[in-house]
Amino acid sequence: MQKIFKNISLPHLNVSEHAVMIFMAIIVGVLGGYGAIAFRLFIRFSQSAFFGTGGTSFLDHVMALPWYAKLIPPVIGGLLVGPIVYFFAREARGPGVSETIEAVAMRGGLIRKRVFLVKILTSAISIGSGGSAGREGPIVQIGSAIGSLFGQITRVSADRMRTLVGCGAAAGIAATFNAPIAGVMFAMEIIIGNYGIATFSPIIISSVTATVISRIHLGDYPAFLVPHYNLVSPLELPFYMLLGIVAGVVGVLFTTLLYKTEDLFDMIKIPEYTKAAVGGLMVGTIGIFLPYIYGVGYDTISLALWGNLAWYMLIILVFVKIIATSLTIGSGGSGGIFAPSLFIGAMAGGAFGHFIHQLFPAITASSGAYCLVGMGAVLAATTHGPIHAILIIFEMTGNYKIIVPLMLSCIIGYVIASHINRESIFTLKLVRRGVDIKAGRDANIMKSLLVKGAMTREVSTVSENMHLNKLLKHTFSSKHSSFPVVGHDGLLSGIVTFQDFKEVVFEEGLGDLIVVKDISIPNVITITENESLDEALKKIGLKNIEQLPVVDENNPRKIVGILSRRDIFSAYNKALIDRSLTTGLGEKGPKKGRL
Repeated sequence: MQKIFKNISLPHLNVSEHAVMIFMAIIVGVLGGYGAIAFRLFIRFSQSAFFGTGGTSFLDHVMALPWYAKLIPPVIGGLLVGPIVYFFAREARGPGVSETIEAVAMRGGLIRKRVFLVKILTSAISIGSGGSAGREGPIVQIGSAIGSLFGQITRVSADRMRTLVGCGAAAGIAATFNAPIAGVMFAMEIIIGNYGIATFSPIIISSVTATVISRIHLGDYPAFLVPHYNLVSPLELPFYMLLGIVAGVVGVLFTTLLYKTEDLFDMIKIPEYTKAAVGGLMVGTIGIFLPYIYGVGYDTISLALWGNLAWYMLIILVFVKIIATSLTIGSGGSGGIFAPSLFIGAMAGGAFGHFIHQLFPAITASSGAYCLVGMGAVLAATTHGPIHAILIIFEMTGNYKIIVPLMLSCIIGYVIASHINRESIFTLKLVRRGVDIKAGRDANIMKSLLVKGAMTREVSTVSENMHLNKLLKHTFSSKHSSFPVVGHDGLLSGIVTFQDFKEVVFEEGLGDLIVVKDISIPNVITITENESLDEALKKIGLKNIEQLPVVDENNPRKIVGILSRRDIFSAYNKALIDRSLTTGLGEKGPKKGRL
């Protein structure tokens, strides 16, 4: 495989760089599309195995079952999932999106090969047995694992690996929701973490390819069939703004309770791999009375969109779904939070819309319109991704006429949620483990830049025999506040800063008596040309200094340049721009056996 890609790549032509990456993106899109289809088939098989099959919808079928047939499946599902996750791939626990984000930001997109199969198996069992979770988070991790696996097989560079992981995530979302645009935006907004121009092309190609695969096998229709709701009156917009506020609060409540539940299960002194069964028992108990919460919940969402649920049931289901999802995921089950967020948003929006329409029937739409907007607003609040939330609701429903209130509520929901908690439901999991993703992405850039590309080779040095008066004049005429000190042999002997002599500079008669050697610091923190800017920044931060002398690797006293804080940040900003405007495909052509 590697030899094939070496033959395809033509490093002397920039177009070949794009051609190779586009070719890879198509392959990942195909694999991601079929991965999504396979995952959905596994879920259907799992549902049939746990609950049996019926001629009606899954919800109608489960409602007709006796109580024990509702209680037992989630327990068995937990008994199966817990050990598989614990012993084979612990990163398959929960939605998996957090682990994908961490892999991109901190490990160059490297995901263990086994995650692909373990995630399909455990999530299909969790969801199929009645666990309250979504299939979208798992398919993101599955698609990303496919992209990473393909990148490992073809031995691509770290930059390309990250792009391929984004391609896999976009392919998974696009195939699952029949939403190619939302797939692209999710990958850029959540997984990659930026909108670099260079990564757009391959991610778009993967998303479109996966969508085509999905439509061939699953059909071309929206995930939800809903009435074409309209904005009845401009006077209705303040109500949608208020809905955005409600959605923001609900999203934070969901995020908070999810991790509180996880903490609670961590405190329970039983084997880790048995906790998912305990969570399954609790979910099954709820399901006896309210089977609406089982699985992804799309049937229940459809009922709310068409206004077929009573207002009190909508309110109940908001809180019960939050509890059920927190129990499923917090106990160690495998599944996503996309569908639960959509479910919770639909119920909250539907209940809100019912009361608003009762109070102002002439200027407001029915509860279904608010249900639709609430889905996007809560999703934006939990994921902190308003753009992909807007697009995913639009593409899932095909309803453009509600786009204005949808945009308004999603942005407000996101603003409210991010104001209360700066971390999303995905990044909070990482922060709790001590992983700072934002710093990680910055560090990736810093580690890729070398000192020799940022340093200044013209060094303003001072002699160790220079008198204080001359040093003062030199300081006033220079833009620097610290200077390397050299001996009579021209080699580094120390460093002097304004802070070192500011107290004696105004002492009368000392200017001609004190020399630089008397006030300089002999132990100098230095750096070499081939060290990274990340390492340089650590050294600067260690003593809170402004610049570092750059010395020869073979002679630590020979100065070859100077590196300041300003130099580091200028190089960093330039690298950000370059990654957005140039190819951004990693190395230019194969190097050391890597694409």
